[in-house]
Amino acid sequence: METVKEKKTETKYSKKIRITGAEAVVHCLLAEGVDLLYGYPGGAIMPVYDELYKFQDKLTHILARHEQGATHAAQGYARVSGKVGVAMATSGPGATNLVTGLADAQIDSTPIVCITGQVPRHLLGSDAFQETDIIGISTPVTKWNHQITKASEIPEVMAKAFYIAKSGRPGPVLIDITKNAQFDELDFTYEKCTGVRSYDPVPKPNMDAIKAASELINNAKKPFIVFGQGVILGEAEEELKALVEKAGIPAAWTIMGESALPTSHPLNVGMVGMHGNYGPNILTNECDVLLAIGMRFDDRVTGSLDTYAKQAKVIHFEIDPAEIDKNVKVDVAVLGNSKETMGFLLPLVEESRHEDWHNEFKAKYKIEFDTVIKNDIHPTKEGLTMGEVIEEINLASQHKAVIVTDVGQHQMVACRYAKFEQSKSNITSGGLGTMGFALPAAIGAKMGAMDREVVAIIGDGGYQMTIQELGVIFQHKIPVKIVVLNNDHLGMVRQWQELFFDKRYASTVMTNPDFVKIAEGYHIEAKRVSERKDLKKTIQEMVASDKPYFLEVKVEKEDNVFPMIPSGASVSDVRLK
Repeated sequence: METVKEKKTETKYSKKIRITGAEAVVHCLLAEGVDLLYGYPGGAIMPVYDELYKFQDKLTHILARHEQGATHAAQGYARVSGKVGVAMATSGPGATNLVTGLADAQIDSTPIVCITGQVPRHLLGSDAFQETDIIGISTPVTKWNHQITKASEIPEVMAKAFYIAKSGRPGPVLIDITKNAQFDELDFTYEKCTGVRSYDPVPKPNMDAIKAASELINNAKKPFIVFGQGVILGEAEEELKALVEKAGIPAAWTIMGESALPTSHPLNVGMVGMHGNYGPNILTNECDVLLAIGMRFDDRVTGSLDTYAKQAKVIHFEIDPAEIDKNVKVDVAVLGNSKETMGFLLPLVEESRHEDWHNEFKAKYKIEFDTVIKNDIHPTKEGLTMGEVIEEINLASQHKAVIVTDVGQHQMVACRYAKFEQSKSNITSGGLGTMGFALPAAIGAKMGAMDREVVAIIGDGGYQMTIQELGVIFQHKIPVKIVVLNNDHLGMVRQWQELFFDKRYASTVMTNPDFVKIAEGYHIEAKRVSERKDLKKTIQEMVASDKPYFLEVKVEKEDNVFPMIPSGASVSDVRLK
């Protein structure tokens, strides 16, 4: 079996050399500091793979078991490391299999560069074998894409791809390279891209808007912060913490913003959204100033826009002008990188405590704890709950683990109950809600942070969508910890069917295989827990292991995730049961 070793990359290519387009692609990757990429070879990309074979001492290629797995692994790597993730595939079905990962990265602002092979230029448009218009297909789900038909175009286009993927609001870029461009020669030099005409990735802060924001904050009686992933992408965690503490403002997070502020922080009041905490949701409609920082007012956060925070003055800190007034009309728009704009804001904000306002959050938390939380994490019933599994992982990992979640009930439970002290610790599919995301994303996350514990929390449904990626873990000895919370149902869909479709469980019951035997087939240590007396010890054993580990936990089949805001309802209509 292969192990992954650290590679040393080259960074300067100022001297002109005569090489093929395929070799140029590899040199471009090295020049951008890439030492790791995920992919799946095929005929149209084979020349590049031949060059990768020659550069194994500098570039590690991880063979995914499906191209979608390659994109999610690149996403996980990017989200934890802060670098650009890279995935590669051939033409036709290889390229189309990337689309789900591209769409996921687009809506969650994840910087990845995907490289696809394409049929030779003279065959374009002829319906040649494995020809697909991946540029047309991927245009709606990429930040930028481009087809290269000449070898001479490769350096400039590749440099532009990495710049666009990482700059401003990050996102996915796809580069499609015809086979003739890979074989042809060019005089190669490389210069990193530092700007693109008509593309302004970071708006210049407006000091008048920042001053107006500070005045609203200073005069507020009930200010409230909702922060998203923009804080993490902007590396503005310290500025957020300083603002919260100086102005005494309670702060809640979207699932993409989780871990930007430690969950133990006394002013961190929890999660907003459909399955968020009771207090932050209810009190959104009672605050007088709402500061939205690096978030986009997604419908899962706002519920009905007709009733969302209508009483509040809204301040929106945002890097992407397209998000301003898109869903929620704002009173003050502060454009720019959140680290820079909050840095300008901090000296203008007065010190305050807002103790009475904080007590309202505490009172709401007590209601939620007594009604929901204590039964989730300290249950008295016989069957195991998802919440208590997450709590045991918190304790065993001392709140230091990176938690990678799939999509469904387990995702909401993990986001609600996982404890984080370090940023870039919660990796999940937010906007697209991609089942099958977690297993390959956990592989990428672990390879992006080998010094951190990475635990994938997955439902039995989503797990089977990318279960073949266990082969990557086995081949490369990647010490990822996998926890499948198995309730033998598509749990979130089943919950909706129970609550809104008179318990008509249409196509949500799962007849599952023996997950432990499957893991053992990949030579991964595996256990199954179905009784509470075995849970703590087994999770401690899993976390202590320095090898890949699979744990299946049989949980209650008909547990529901609460609180819950019904689709289209107001955040004030959050249900506790």
